[in-house]
Amino acid sequence: MRKAWIAALWAISSLVVVFLITLPISLQAHLIAGCIVVVAMILLKTFGPPVGMPRTIALAIGTAVVLRYVYWRTTSTIPPITQLEDFIPGFMLYLAEMYSVFMLFLSLFVVSAPMPVRTAPAIPADQIPTVDVFIPSYNEDASLLASTVSAALSLDYPADKFTVWLLDDGGTDQKCEQDDPDQAAAAIARRAELQQLCAGLGARYLTRARNEHAKAGNLNNGLAHSTGDLVVVFDADHAPTRDFLTNTVGYFLEDENLFLVQTPHFFINPDPLERNLGTFDFMPSENEMFYGIIQRGLDKWDAAFFCGSAAVLSRRALGESNGFSGVTITEDCETALELHSRGWHSIYVDKPMIAGLQPDSYASFIVQRSRWAQGMMQILRFHFPPGKRGLTLAQRLCYCSSTFFWLFPYSRLMFLISPLFYLFFSLEIFNASGAEFLAYTTTYMLVNLLMQNYLYGRYRWPWVSELYEYIQSIYLFPALVSVLANPRKPTFKVTAKGEHMDEGHVSEIGPPFFIIFGILVLGVVLTIWRLLTEPFNHDVIIVVGGWNLLNLLLAGCALGVVSERRNRRRTHRVDLLRRGEIVINGVAYPAAIEDGSLGGARVRLAANVTVPEFERGTVGLLRFRPLATNIPIDVLPVAIRNVERGAEGALLGCQFHPDQPLHYRLIADLIFANSNEWQKFLDSRRNNPGVLMGTIRFVRVAIFQTGRGLSYLVNLHKLWRERRRRPVLAPVKRG
Repeated sequence: MRKAWIAALWAISSLVVVFLITLPISLQAHLIAGCIVVVAMILLKTFGPPVGMPRTIALAIGTAVVLRYVYWRTTSTIPPITQLEDFIPGFMLYLAEMYSVFMLFLSLFVVSAPMPVRTAPAIPADQIPTVDVFIPSYNEDASLLASTVSAALSLDYPADKFTVWLLDDGGTDQKCEQDDPDQAAAAIARRAELQQLCAGLGARYLTRARNEHAKAGNLNNGLAHSTGDLVVVFDADHAPTRDFLTNTVGYFLEDENLFLVQTPHFFINPDPLERNLGTFDFMPSENEMFYGIIQRGLDKWDAAFFCGSAAVLSRRALGESNGFSGVTITEDCETALELHSRGWHSIYVDKPMIAGLQPDSYASFIVQRSRWAQGMMQILRFHFPPGKRGLTLAQRLCYCSSTFFWLFPYSRLMFLISPLFYLFFSLEIFNASGAEFLAYTTTYMLVNLLMQNYLYGRYRWPWVSELYEYIQSIYLFPALVSVLANPRKPTFKVTAKGEHMDEGHVSEIGPPFFIIFGILVLGVVLTIWRLLTEPFNHDVIIVVGGWNLLNLLLAGCALGVVSERRNRRRTHRVDLLRRGEIVINGVAYPAAIEDGSLGGARVRLAANVTVPEFERGTVGLLRFRPLATNIPIDVLPVAIRNVERGAEGALLGCQFHPDQPLHYRLIADLIFANSNEWQKFLDSRRNNPGVLMGTIRFVRVAIFQTGRGLSYLVNLHKLWRERRRRPVLAPVKRG
C-alpha cells in the first residue's frame, strides 16, 4: 500500500511539473519567475549550507527553469526545415544544447548526494591478506622509478605479506631484439639497469616476451607470475604514502564481493593550464572535481570505477574476468564495467595517498586526454553501458555519465561558432527576439551556473570547466571522429612526464587558438558595424554579439594556456617539517628540513648556530630518522648549492647525491611518506568564490592572459626579459 501511495505521489508531482513547464505565460512573467528562482537559489545557499533539504529545494526549482527552457527551445526556436541553410546549423546547435542539458541531469543524478568520507576498517592480525604491488613501466627514467618503487617498499604493512613488482615493458625481449641496433642496445641497457635497481632496493623485476595489449597486457603478465590475494596498481610516477594499504585493505575483509577500492590521484605539479595561468596554489585543479565529488557520487550508486592507478583489486574478481580487459585503450574503466556487470562491488576512499605527476606541456596534456576520450568512445562502441546486461539502472546512468561526457568537444565547438553564423552570414539559426533570449536563455544560464555551484562548490570555480573543455575540444573532436569511424584504430600512447622548457614559447600545437581568436575579434568588429548599419536589429545583434564576446574571453584565456612558461625544474617541491642534522666537513649541525623534492631539500639551521662560508658544491651528509622501520640507513649524501643567512638562521639549499639504491628509499621516505601533507594542500585550495566573484575573477584572468598570449606570439616576453637583464649604463658626464 505504501509503495502505491509513493507511486501515486510521484505521478501527481510529475503532472504538476509538466503543467508548470508548459504553462503559457508572457515573457515578462517568465522573466520575473526566473529571477525569483535565481534569488531563491542564492538565498538558500547564502543562509544555509548547500546540503540536505536546502540543496534539494534549490536543485529542484533550478531543474524546473531548465526544463521550461528546453520546452521553449524545442517548440519555438528551431528554424523551419524548409530553410535548410538556417535549419541545419540551427538543429546542430539545438543538439549541442540538449546534450548539455542531458549531461546536467546525469550530473544531478550522480552527485545529488555524494557518499561521505569513509573510515577505514581495522585489519585483524590473523586475517591479513597478501598483496602484490604492481608498478607498470614503459619508458620512464630509472630515477623516477626508483622513487616510486622505494615509496611502495615503505608501505606500512607486514613485510612478509606484500611484494613490490616493477613490470617493465621497456625491456621486453621484443624491445631487446628489435632490428634497430641503437634502440635494441638502449632496451638491453635499460633492462640491466632496472634489474640492478630492483635487486638493490628489494623489489622484484619482471618483463615479458612481447609488448602485447599495452598496459593491460603488462598487468596480466604480472598476475600470471604472482599469487597475492590482492593486487595494487601504481603508475610509474605515482608514489604512495605509507598508510595506503592500512586505509584500503580492510574493506575487502568486510565484503567478499568487493573487487575494487579506488583512491584519488593527487598531483604535486600543475597541469599546463594551472602552470601557464599561475593558478596551481590557490584554485582547485581539474582532477579535484572528479576525485572530490564525482567519484563520491558514483560510489553512492556502487559505480566508482578503476582509474588505472592508486587502487586495490581482488585477484579472485580479476580471475573471473580473465584479468585486466585490453579491448580498449582505457583498460581501467573497461575492467570495472565488466566486473560491475558480473555483480561485483566497488568502493571509493576519498583520501589522497599517492603523489603523481601531470603532463607539463600542453601537447602532452592533449595526448593524454585524447587517449582518455578515445578509450571511453571505444567502451561506448564495444560495450554500450546503457544496454550492458548485469548492471543496475543506477550503474547504467553512472557509466552513461562517464562515457558520454567525452562528447563535449561537439557541444563546445558548436557554442563557439554559432554566433558567427549570424554575424558573418546573417543566418538565423535561433528563432527568437532579443527579449525572448533575455527572458529564457539568460535565466537558464544563470540557473545553470548556480546549479553547478551547488553540485561542485569548492571543487570547481565558475567558467573553469568551460575553459578546460575549450582548450581540449580543438584536438579531441577529430580524435573522437576518428575512433567513432574506426573504433579499433587507437593505440595506447604513454604520456610524457617530467618535461622541462628552457624558454617560454607558444606550444607547437597552439597556433590554431590564435587563428580562432582573430576570427572572434573580427566577429566583434562586425557586431559594432552591424549595430551602426542595422538599427532595426539592435536587440538580436546585441545578444549575438554578447555571446561572441563571451567566447572571445574564453579564447583569450586559452591563449595564455598554450603560451608555455619556462619550466626548468624537473622535480617539484613539497612542504616538509622533519628534524635531523646536517654534517659538513665533519661537523654536525642540528637542522630542520623545511621543504624538498626528488632532487633536493632546503635545510634550516637553528638561529643560534653559526656556520662558516662554504664553496658551492661542498659535500655533506643529511641525517634524519626515516618513518619506515625497514630502511637500514639514515644518512643521505648531499651537496650544498647555496646558503641564505637571516635572523631565523641559515638556510641551506641542498642537492641530493644518491650513490646506492637505499638512498632512494630515504628520499622517498622524506618526500612521500605522509598523506596528511597532500590533504592539507588540497584543503588550502578548496574555497568557493561564488558565481559572481568567480565570474569577475575569471574575466580579470582572461584579459590578462589574452595580453600575455599575444606577447608570446610576437616574442615580446623575450625582449622584456632581455631588457631587464641588460646592465644599466652610467650617464656620460659632459665637461
